[in-house]
Amino acid sequence: MDAPEQPQIYLITPPTLELSVFPDLLARVLDAHEVACLRLSLASQDEDRLARAADACREVSHARDVPLVITDHIGLVDRLGLDGVHFSDPRKSVRDARKDLGPDGIVGVYCGASLHDGLEVGEAGADYVAFGPVRDTGLGAEIAEAELFGWWSEMIELPVVAEGAITTEALTTLAPITDFVALGEEIWSQDDPVAALGGYIAALGS
Repeated sequence: MDAPEQPQIYLITPPTLELSVFPDLLARVLDAHEVACLRLSLASQDEDRLARAADACREVSHARDVPLVITDHIGLVDRLGLDGVHFSDPRKSVRDARKDLGPDGIVGVYCGASLHDGLEVGEAGADYVAFGPVRDTGLGAEIAEAELFGWWSEMIELPVVAEGAITTEALTTLAPITDFVALGEEIWSQDDPVAALGGYIAALGS
């Protein structure tokens, strides 16, 4: 993914989804708002369930020219006609993924708040690095501070994604120093995900 002039939305699916309902909801969200990328990120490790969810999401996203990546399951990318993989652990081999997916496949990596990990996966050939969470989640994760995003955006050309515990208030600080904003449960947990995403997009432009 190329870095945009202003932050774009990187959408993450809920960890569990109902296939009789979610594709229509996803279609409404994508029809209402511009989204740069969609990530299938299910809690389930069952390949049949992942495949059925991937098929449903791919049909919706590709019809709207939105690439679909999957969390960690690189073996399913080619098989299911997906656009790439997102590794939740920077210790996964980016070089092997690049070899498997070729130059056009998307390879992204979540690096928590570790600048060192971000630099390493960038050198290994990742297309983007995700840092987060951006505020305290109560789960003990180290916070990815604004200074990390600021340094990265100034010094490194590789696109950076802000992910985890995103608030509309945080976007005021993050908008000038990140390329993509990853949103998942932040919108799916709301009664109206379309309106919720609209609120985040409005905050990005404020």
